[in-house]
Amino acid sequence: MALLTIEHLTKRFGTVTVLQDISCTVAPGESVALWGPNGAGKTTLLRCVLGVLPFEGTIRIDGLDVRRQGKQARRLVGFVPQEVTFYPTLTVGETAAFFARLRGLEPDEARRRLAQVALEDRLDQPVRTLSGGQRQRLALALALLGDPPLLLLDEPTASLDVRSRAEFMTHLQTLLEQGKTLLFSTHRFEEVEHLARRVLLLENGRLEADTTPGELARRLFPETTHYRLRLHLPEPQRPGALQELRAHGFEVWMNGHGLEVRVPADEKAAPLLLLSRAGFEVTDFELHA
Repeated sequence: MALLTIEHLTKRFGTVTVLQDISCTVAPGESVALWGPNGAGKTTLLRCVLGVLPFEGTIRIDGLDVRRQGKQARRLVGFVPQEVTFYPTLTVGETAAFFARLRGLEPDEARRRLAQVALEDRLDQPVRTLSGGQRQRLALALALLGDPPLLLLDEPTASLDVRSRAEFMTHLQTLLEQGKTLLFSTHRFEEVEHLARRVLLLENGRLEADTTPGELARRLFPETTHYRLRLHLPEPQRPGALQELRAHGFEVWMNGHGLEVRVPADEKAAPLLLLSRAGFEVTDFELHA
């Protein structure tokens, strides 16, 4: 039995149709990526599954109808948005305990979820002093309150630097190995490649394909043997990073944000690992055909 079932989902805002007749299922333990350009309907689909938007069609979570049994269905879902607004004067522990009380849970549950995302040593730290990566891990801890089987994530790493993004993805991979079901939107192919088992390709509000990461790669990079890896670095570090990569045989040049490296398809991560080990700070990266 599917954990999530979507049948003939349509969403309109006035005269504008944002989602058109979408049907799909997500099995327990699956990790499914939502892929598509801005405006394709990814966020709207997730909000419909959450039950916070009215819609046409049917959505069921573990057999519970989201419209008719919304309260019970939402207990089975945790949600991580792109950015979360917290009460800045509360500590990490107070924030988690507050959200646990809202769900009728004990404080021990809040502490367990903080430990699950490696924030147990930050209980007394004010939320306003957390880094972006730590704030997003706090959002993940709150989504895990009550141990819901389904996690919805709306571009959760979009505002994170490379290191924080890697840490966050490691936590998601661990949750997947523990049996969680993930439905997440992203615009980064490397996240799809690392985490997803299936990809729902949205375009203009329609489900264009229910496919695999490998097939998505063939669509995005047809017959590509090399990629262009765009690396964002602080300006003072760029000359040294350029020399480091060239010393190891990479074809690399400067751009307005940092460096671009031509890399073989099977060595996409090699420049990142090399620069990280050499002490350079890669703040972001993008992969292009």
